Amino acid sequence: MAEGGDRGGQQAACGGHDSYRSPLACRYASPEMCFVFSERYKFRTWRQLWLWLAEAEQTLGLPITDEQIQEMKSNLDNIDFKMAAEEEKQLRHDVMAHVHTFGHCCPKAAAIIHLGATSCYVGDNTDLIILRNAFDLLLPKLARVISRLADFAKERADLPTLGFTHFQPAQLTTVGKRCCLWIQDLCMDLQNLKRVRDDLRFRGVKGTTGTQASFLQLFEGDDQKVEQLDKMVTEKAGFKRAFIITGQTYTRKVDIEVLSLLASLGASVHKICTDIRLLANLKEMEEPFEKQQIGSSAMPYKRNPMRSERCCSLARHLMTLIMDPLQTASVQWFERTLDDSANRRICLAEAFLTADTILNTLQNISEGLVVYPKVIERRIRQELPFMATENIIMAMVKAGGNRQVQRFLEEEVYPLLKPYESVMKVKAELRL
Repeated sequence: MAEGGDRGGQQAACGGHDSYRSPLACRYASPEMCFVFSERYKFRTWRQLWLWLAEAEQTLGLPITDEQIQEMKSNLDNIDFKMAAEEEKQLRHDVMAHVHTFGHCCPKAAAIIHLGATSCYVGDNTDLIILRNAFDLLLPKLARVISRLADFAKERADLPTLGFTHFQPAQLTTVGKRCCLWIQDLCMDLQNLKRVRDDLRFRGVKGTTGTQASFLQLFEGDDQKVEQLDKMVTEKAGFKRAFIITGQTYTRKVDIEVLSLLASLGASVHKICTDIRLLANLKEMEEPFEKQQIGSSAMPYKRNPMRSERCCSLARHLMTLIMDPLQTASVQWFERTLDDSANRRICLAEAFLTADTILNTLQNISEGLVVYPKVIERRIRQELPFMATENIIMAMVKAGGNRQVQRFLEEEVYPLLKPYESVMKVKAELRL
């Protein structure tokens, strides 16, 4: 992952041009979302969690000095990634590698770093902080897309267009009303993402199996201090609540809920962009097409909806990622197993980077949608004779006729509808 928000650093971190590079990090997602899932942000947050733990332990009476606290504060960003990699290669343990690396630049505080904690204290709590911050990046982007589409819907609220059911001509709707179908789905996504973001709970300070036994020992059996410790660190991390009960990890049901809603967002975007692609084929509407943009290397007249196609492509990937946390949560034995770790490193980051990409792209689409009213009008005129039949049938029924008399319609009514002028004449006579 990228170190900091620098795209050049992002390219280097992806392995340059001689190694595989994740397209999500190197091509699609925003620098700010890449930074949230970066190595630097992750390990800096580990150090922040160790500092918060030490501060709270000191406040509650453990022998930790102000000098040790200050030393930790001064080295939060002083991360020697090369040393940490070498330590992990030897220790085969990423958390202990960073405990040693942090202790190397904080020699006075080395003895109290990670005091009483387990690896999941930094690992899981950092994941929850990252999830919260990733939601904080996504929510304004989704709201912005909704706002842009709302502007478009208002502008085109009165423009009639042919509606489709089964992708067959149906009754009239308006371009703005159709857009409101898209907006309604995205509003549901916005509400659900906001709810899950606000419902995130901190893992907190729970020990190796969730019993807080190590902290009870540190505080000589004083369970009230252990409870205070958990509450203090939770508040320092900016969470309103922590889990009351955990194993070694927070329940992986959280990951299911998070990725389920991101997958649902992917479904919404896929539907919207599929509609735009179909309308582009009908030449009624199209996404922005820049002056120098090339639609096809062989067919210069083509105006391929490449942004909408990209959204559909990535949305499919986003929707499939829900299977990872479902299977991970189902096989967590007892208090935890480690077969969740490698999987979660991939699926959580990819889900947010993918969602970030499709929202950025959809915003670009929604800000430049082009409508062709004359094409829309021509298609309405082509289908109007057939659409008028429903009004004619209703008028006949009101006059005492039988709606089910197909022969009468086929022999007497439909022939009247072939020329457009005849339709107008019939409608005028029936005062429709």
